[in-house]
Parts: sequence; structure tokens; C-alpha cells
Amino acid sequence: MEKTGACIVQRDFTVLLEVGHPGFDQARAQLGMYAELVKTPAAFHTYRITALSLWNAAALGWSADQVIASLESVSRWNVPAALIQDIQRIIYQYGKLQLKPEAVHGRMRLVSEDERLLDELSSMKTISAFRMERVDPHELLLGGEQRGLLKRELTRLGYPVLDYAGYREGTSLPFEWKANTQSDSSDSFQLRPYQRDAVDAFEGSEGMGGSGLLVLPCGAGKTVIGMAVLERLQCECLILTSNTTSVRQWIQELQDKTTITSEQIGEYSGQKKQVKPVTVATYQILTHRKSKDADFTHIKLLSERQWGLIIYDEVHLLPAPVFRATADIQATRRLGLTATLVREDGCEQDVFSLIGPKLYDMPWKELEQQGWIANVQCQEIRIPFTPELRSNYLEAEVKHQFRLAAENPAKLAVIRRILDHHEGMPALVIGQYLDQLESIAREIEAPLISGTMSQQERVKWFAAFRRGEIKTIVVSKVANFAVDLPDAAVALEISGSFGSRQEEAQRLGRILRPKSGENKAYFYALVSEDSKEQEFALRRQMFLVEQGYEYKIIHELQ
Repeated sequence: MEKTGACIVQRDFTVLLEVGHPGFDQARAQLGMYAELVKTPAAFHTYRITALSLWNAAALGWSADQVIASLESVSRWNVPAALIQDIQRIIYQYGKLQLKPEAVHGRMRLVSEDERLLDELSSMKTISAFRMERVDPHELLLGGEQRGLLKRELTRLGYPVLDYAGYREGTSLPFEWKANTQSDSSDSFQLRPYQRDAVDAFEGSEGMGGSGLLVLPCGAGKTVIGMAVLERLQCECLILTSNTTSVRQWIQELQDKTTITSEQIGEYSGQKKQVKPVTVATYQILTHRKSKDADFTHIKLLSERQWGLIIYDEVHLLPAPVFRATADIQATRRLGLTATLVREDGCEQDVFSLIGPKLYDMPWKELEQQGWIANVQCQEIRIPFTPELRSNYLEAEVKHQFRLAAENPAKLAVIRRILDHHEGMPALVIGQYLDQLESIAREIEAPLISGTMSQQERVKWFAAFRRGEIKTIVVSKVANFAVDLPDAAVALEISGSFGSRQEEAQRLGRILRPKSGENKAYFYALVSEDSKEQEFALRRQMFLVEQGYEYKIIHELQ
């Protein structure tokens, strides 16, 4: 039966959403809860429903009936009956297996009401390798050290586990919020409403709190949320983050907003190796090893103290080697903070099973409407090749065409026009290739901040930018990660890592902090027209389009 919905729901788990339909925005908001955006052509956006997207929806409280009712409400025709059955089966599998504590110290029980499911799993080679003991038709007994690896294997088999086995308390660390120095009141620091909701979601209910992901846009105060979780737990904590700049931002925030003393906070990075009640470390140091076959030098940090909480900041950047260690620390509460669940290495399922499911997701546009983040205008400027460069591009090997397009010299004139157009506004010029960035930095007389620069030098330039002493900085991939530049209001992306959706989200995130006045910011993607770069730009933008951002395609700055 034909209805008036904005979507065409297909048997193969894909959903086509008509861009020009009056119900587009409402349908997009619903689909984002249980499906993933995979293509964004002009007429129809393509979503795919996956087991992982349905499990994350289930973790947020969606039932199979609610997902099906949502699809029926946005669909132009009846939802295929076979798809309805598959959605019911997949969501039904979420929670069919549960881990529960066992009276015998260090052991736990894998429990299911479905006796035949345990029979089937026990007969599988990958599961029998765990040598679990069948103590009851509905229970298997296992050692606590197998907790993480078993959860990962069962998730891969399509049976994500609800983990009720509990967590160690960790060593106590009493502290409080400091008085709010930004007001005349002596009241302590106050969380925003959505930040409180995120902390409540992590605490959970019915024993399910203590492990999972909180998804919020850059600029929403994820660091504050992490500290708020720690404040509720009052325990020693290990914080893992993307780079040394981010390590020091965490330390500064802890010192500014809490009564945790500087003597209680340690930095564990390439420069320092301090292990204290709250230790902030980089992923890079955790995955350091002397040779490809050697053990990870600093992995013992994960068990160095009785941590009550491990925070994985920018969890989408968590290196794959850390998953092996993460599987061994399932008795410790784990909090993942991220702006996007997208991982370019395809390890989303491992994040789900070893860190936890999505427990809270705040849409970017909703925060924008509430004024908590800036209203960003996105434009893709398509820049033609010169005849000579076009000829070189067409003659080049395919693997070299992308870089030729990315380094199109004609981008320089556009950069100048954009900076002139936004004269006086703090601006970031962000790119991938150092030769290109060095040339542009010289031409526009702006400092270049890259990975080759010392941490001390980086800090100096970032501080000058924050103070308004310089209005434009050129930055390499270091800007993809946690860099606190709250006043940045213009971002010019001149080159990037092929089709990285994750990178696009991080770069736009650099200008999302709320701004004074109209609370507006501007994001420009400079793309060579009719090139590989233009093709990759469509993929890069997918996550942000899913969040409700629209890229206006232009050929001249307006």
C-alpha cells in the first residue's frame, strides 16, 4: 500500500530517504537512531540498518516494535515482512545472553533462558575453546579473565552480552567541584542539563551502568562529562586520550574545576612517566613497543593501580592494539567519550563489546538549537584546474591523482578571499600535506603548527591564538584531535585523508564552541572540481550530513 512517507524501505536492510520530501528532517532524525548513513546523492540519501546499529538502539531502550513502528511511520510503502522478522530476530538476540557474578571469587556465569542457544554455542569451536563448565541447562561457568574475549567473540557471532557481572570499586579518591569562578556566587561548578543526563545514562539502572559510550559533538563539554562521572564515583582514574596537548588540557580542567590537587594528577606521555591517583596518558605511549614483535612497553599502566574508572577520550581514535588489553580489564568501569562512532578501520563492533554500548547520544543540531554550540554554515567550494594541471592530473596514475587535486595551487587565491571576507575573525587553515601547508603559511604570513613542532612551541602558538594576538594559524593533522581553541570561528579545509568521515567531524568540531553575538561559525571545504578529491568529499561529509548539516556547493565565495 502506498503512503506518503519520505522513505523507501527495502528488504536488503537499506532505506532510501527522499531529500526533497517535507518529512525529510523528521525521518532523518528517526533513522539516525537505528540505521547508518552510507551515501548522500542529491535526490535520495541511503541508510543501512545493521546488527550493530540495532544493538545500539536496543541499548538506548528501543524495542523491536518501536523500530518497526518508526520505519512504518516514515515508509512510503509497507515495510517488507521479511525485514520485520530480521529486525525482531536481531534485537531479540541483544540480551539473550547475560553475564552474572558467581559466589566463587574470580568466576562468573553466562546465563540464558534459551537452553538450545547454550547447546549451540557450546558446540562451536571458538566458544568451546573457553572451556566453560556447564553447571546447569541455563548456565555456563567461566573464569573472570575470559570476560572480555568471550564478549567480543559472542558479539561477532551475533549475540551481544548484557554484562551484569559488576565492577571493582577501585581505590577511593574523595574530591569536590570547586566554587564557580565565573560567577559572583560561591556555588560549586554546575553541569548543563544534557551533561547531567549523559552522566545519569552512564550510571545506568538495574546493574547495567559502568561501561559504555557517551556520544556528543565537539564543543559540548565531553571533558566536563568525564570529570562528572569521576566525581560521582570518587575513585582513582586512568584517562587515555589522543595526544599530549589533550593530556595537558585534561590536567588543566581537573585543576581548574575540581579539588583534586596537582600532586594527585600525573602525566604519562613521551615527556613524563608519572603514575598518580588520576593519571592522564596518550594512546601513543600505551601502544609503544621497541619492535614489531615486542610486547607493549607501557601496557602495564592499565593495571598499575586499582583504577575504579578508565576514560577513553576520543574513543573513535582508540588504536586497535589497545583492544587486546581492553579485553583484560573488564572488571574496571570503562567510559568512552566521542563525537562519532565512525571508525575508518571498521572496529566499531570491538568498541561495542569491549568498551560498551552507546548509552547516550545528543544530536549536534539539537545542541545548536539550544545555543550550546555554534551555528555552523558549511560550504564546499569547487575550484577548477588550470589547463596545465588538468593535463597533468589526467596523465597521472590513479594513486597520485588525489594528491594533485588536493594540492591545487589555485586554492591559495580562494584562501586569501575567504580570510579577507572574514577579516578579524579567528581562523584555522587545516590540511594534510606539509609541503602545501608550509607554502600557504608563508604566503599568508601565518604560523604553521604541525607534528614536527615541539609540544612547547605548539602550546605557545595555540596560547597566542586564544589570546587574539594572531588571528590565523595553519595546522596539520594535529588539529584533527582534541585542541581547545574556543574562539576559532572560521575553518578552511584545504586537504584531508581521502574519505575520512571521522576527520571531517573532528575538523568541523574545532569551531563548534559557542560564540558571542550571533553564535555563528563558518566551515569551508576547498575541493578541486571534477577530481578524485570531489568524489572523496562526498564520503567525508556523510557523518555531518547525517547530523543535519548541509554543504552548500559554490564555485565563487558569496
